[in-house]
Amino acid sequence: MKYILVTGGVISGIGKGIIASSVGTILKSCGLHVTAIKIDPYINIDAGTFSPYEHVVPHITDAIQEWVMKQATISVDEDGVEPQVCVIELGGTVGDIESMPFIEAFRQFQFKVKRENFCNIHVSLIPQPNTTGEQKTKPTQNSVRELRGLGLSADLIVCRCTTPLETSVKEKISMFCHVEPTQVICVHDVSSIYRVPLLLEDQGVVRYLCERLNLPIEMRPRKMLTKWKEMADRSDRLLEHVSIALVGKYTKLADSYTSVIKALEHSALAINHKLEVKYIDSADLETTTLQDDPVKYHEAWQKLCSAHGVLVPGGFGARGTEGKMEAISWARKQNKPFLDANSTEFNPESKHPVLYNLDLIPTDGWDYEVGKEADHFLIQHQCAEYLYGDVEYVDERHRHRFEVNPELKHHFEQKGLQFVGQDVEGERMEVIELEDHCYFVGVQYHPEFTSRPIKPSPPYFGLLLASAGKLQSYLAKGCRLSPR
Repeated sequence: MKYILVTGGVISGIGKGIIASSVGTILKSCGLHVTAIKIDPYINIDAGTFSPYEHVVPHITDAIQEWVMKQATISVDEDGVEPQVCVIELGGTVGDIESMPFIEAFRQFQFKVKRENFCNIHVSLIPQPNTTGEQKTKPTQNSVRELRGLGLSADLIVCRCTTPLETSVKEKISMFCHVEPTQVICVHDVSSIYRVPLLLEDQGVVRYLCERLNLPIEMRPRKMLTKWKEMADRSDRLLEHVSIALVGKYTKLADSYTSVIKALEHSALAINHKLEVKYIDSADLETTTLQDDPVKYHEAWQKLCSAHGVLVPGGFGARGTEGKMEAISWARKQNKPFLDANSTEFNPESKHPVLYNLDLIPTDGWDYEVGKEADHFLIQHQCAEYLYGDVEYVDERHRHRFEVNPELKHHFEQKGLQFVGQDVEGERMEVIELEDHCYFVGVQYHPEFTSRPIKPSPPYFGLLLASAGKLQSYLAKGCRLSPR
């Protein structure tokens, strides 16, 4: 196993994630099996549960190393082959107190796995003040020096900058950071993050990693990278726009829905449209807001109605309160017996529990679906099935505790809300579609987690197609986009 550790310096949010995923992309394009680990440097342990004879710190570095080695061997490809390379993104900034145990763990780790199996990519900032326009190297020098003081030496220094690095600046970084000029990589501002893997490829990153880690790579043109370049070129030529209203509880912090936004972007790019996201706080759509702040209420509804499509993160069953409301609200609107429809989370005594806690379901090992690959579920002949490629079974990732009550399934379906996807036992409702609607699809799982730039998530792809008015023609053509 080869390990590539990506660290960051000077400021948080420097772009470690983009660099890590870009390195993974170009290595995968070489035919390697690549996996990735993202580490948030926080230790969520209640010290009150420890015995007075136990010490956390001496053991935590070993625990981190063991966890990394275990996770690195888990296959992430459809062929089930064990990864050959693991790209590890260590969150935070070198010097943060939170990341100290992790830095120390990787200092020890480099000797455990041997030098030929471990390298460090350090991402740093090259500021360029407007007053002088000069690219400053001192922050990067200090960051690399601090990293070396903690026992890690950067093999590649990725410099984030506004404009391409000047040759003299690259040579200066090389001289004072103890690396060759070819090991100083420039990642300047580009039109799209999809161009970052191409930047790394052009500067010989694959060639360096091949030599440094003795990777079994043939240096030849690669089909995947050609597709990636075509996609990056297309992203610069988008003229048509499509707008999606994202309704949620945490819209004041856009990062709360990062995975969702990326999935939308992947799908928008696939249909050659530029994405516009309209964030709407779900509370602003409530009638209580009409009484308290009529202006905010009407602005929220105007924004919602002007969008081409609407997305409510949370899932139909319940990945969050937003998704729970979709099921409960729909049930309450149908007929009198369901006026008290609720979730056992909100009202354990509800006579019509549309949603209930998985702890109440007597099935094997399903009491809490969190962070695992989904089991297979059946999709019947509906829009969702065609979007997935007319397959009988699919795998998706779940994270939830509350689900739709299967005993009420027939009541929903009589009113046109069809459960087109279920688990293989027919006990868990996974996908719903509303009859006679251009595109009303709800899912129990997290389709955004499996979305990729070249292979967008089917449910998100369907939403974007419908929002752009292209879904019916797409289905009529056998689920093919026109070459144009």
